[in-house]
This record gives sequence, structure tokens and C-alpha cells, in this order.
Amino acid sequence: MADVARLAGVSSQTVSRVSNGHPGVIEATREQVLAAMRELGYRPNSAARALRYGQFNTIGVILFSLSSTGNSRTVEAIATHAAAEGYAITLIPIDVPTQDNVLGAFTRMGELAVDAVIVIMEIHLLDAGTVQLPPGVHVVVVDSDAGDRYSVVDTDQADGARKAVRHLLDLGHRTVWHVAGPRASYAGQRRTEAWRAVLEEAGRPVPPPLRGDWSAESGYAAGLSLAEEPDCTAVFVANDQMALGLLRALHERGRRVPEDISVVGFDDLPEAAFFVPPLTSVHQDFAEVGRRCVQNVLRQVRAQGGARPGTDLVPTRLAIRRSTAAPRR
Repeated sequence: MADVARLAGVSSQTVSRVSNGHPGVIEATREQVLAAMRELGYRPNSAARALRYGQFNTIGVILFSLSSTGNSRTVEAIATHAAAEGYAITLIPIDVPTQDNVLGAFTRMGELAVDAVIVIMEIHLLDAGTVQLPPGVHVVVVDSDAGDRYSVVDTDQADGARKAVRHLLDLGHRTVWHVAGPRASYAGQRRTEAWRAVLEEAGRPVPPPLRGDWSAESGYAAGLSLAEEPDCTAVFVANDQMALGLLRALHERGRRVPEDISVVGFDDLPEAAFFVPPLTSVHQDFAEVGRRCVQNVLRQVRAQGGARPGTDLVPTRLAIRRSTAAPRR
């Protein structure tokens, strides 16, 4: 900074004001300082500035899986909205979700100097109390049933599943079969519970759910089984990737979609409109989930207050395409 000040013929204080974007600098002086910075290759020391002001402009993100579509798109949205607020993100994945690993991740976040943490809990350890987050941390949790203890942002999983099942029943299908997500998944659990509740409320038979692992391969295996069920005319699949595998299995077994079997997915991936046939799917607004996470955690940082317990649900909508139709009479 002293070198820049000498070259520009100004004080170090003026250089500091320019580098911090302070408005009270004459434009000609600002240009003079910026020219000196470019000539010397000067860059402000963000680490020193963070230590001085106690703010690092970084949000930590802890998650258990980056491979799932929902998690990767949520992280992308968090990074986008954090950048719009002048924040970067630091990502720490956890292979095995245990109490020690979560606390270890928070310790690493502290060493890396972050202002707040967003935890993407794709599995519901928080629900059972197996994992407890450190007190006094600015934190928002995604995809967990822990709103009584933490500030949670999530898609309205249950309402999305209800929309899917009611759509199929309204088309005239007697019942709806289900390809569920993993047992450990909070989102999968909520979607399965809502599927069963809608069928029971309507007085319809509840077929045994088939269990998948979110992959197209597991959906393909489920599709091979459902193709052999003569009474199956409609299927609600817990995500679009499994629905993709299921569509291939039905095609290979000569079961036409939607003429023989209607299929609804969940997520509404950008590719869903280009499946064969185009897939009816529950749309999740991952961008809005990310925006609300960033807004929530920065509100805590700026107010210097702790997280307020409660769950903020982002609505879903049903994108109806050509994979669903009335059953054949």
C-alpha cells in the first residue's frame, strides 16, 4: 500500500479508501490510485482485512453427498446467491455422517475462517438426535426435520408428493405404485409418507413400495418388477433419475408409457422434458432453496444473533407432460 501511495503521490489512507470502495474520493484521484495499483500489481490483502474487521465474507457448506442431483444443484444455487452478496463458499464433504465427523467438519470450518455454515443433511440424523450441531454458530440446515432446534430450509416434499399422486388418481387410475428413495433419506421418507397418506385418504389399495437408491440403475430394476404387475397402471417415482431407469425397463418389457403405465417423477430435472416420453415431474425450485439459505444465514451474521428454530418450506409445482394419461378402459 505504501508503494502504491508513493507512485500515485497520495497518502496510504487514500489508497485504503480506494481499495475499500469508499465513495469520498475525488474521481481523478481514484483513477490515479487505480493506475498505480495496476502498474505495481497490487491486490488488497483480504486475510488482513478479515482479521481487522472480524468478517471473512465466506460461508461454509457441509454436506454428506455431492453426487445426488438435489445436493449438487442446491450447492450451485448457494454459491450463486452468496456471490451476489459478495461472499464465497468453502465446501467440506463428509463421507460418513457421524457425530465426530460433523464436529470435525465444524472445527475445520473454524480453522478456515468462515462467517456462517449451511449444513445439507440429506439423511435425517438430526431428526434422531444422533448428530448435534455446535451451539452459538450461525447455521442453516437444508433437507432435515429439525425445525424445532435449528433454522431449516427445505422443499415442501410432502406437498409435492401429494400433487403427484392426486394427479394420477384424478386421471382415473385405481391406485398408484411407488418407487421410493433410500430409507435413510429424509426427503425420500416424506415423499413415501405422503404417497401412502393420499391413497389411504382416498380409500385406495396401497401397493408395497419398491426401494431404490436415487440412481437410474435402481429405477431400472424397479421397472423390471413393475412390468410384471398386471394391475400396475400408474407409478410415482421418488426422483427423475430412477424414473429414467424405470422408463427404459418398461420399454424393454413392451409396456407403453403412458398407454399402459403412467409415470410421474420428482425433481423436474432440465432433462426431464427430453425423456421418451417427456416426463411429468414435481418441480423443485433449487435456486429458491439456495437463495433462502443464504438470506437466512446472512441475516444471522449481520444481526449477530443465533439461528431461530423453524422450517421455511419452498413450494413445489407439478410439471405435466406426456408420461401420464388416463388408464385404458
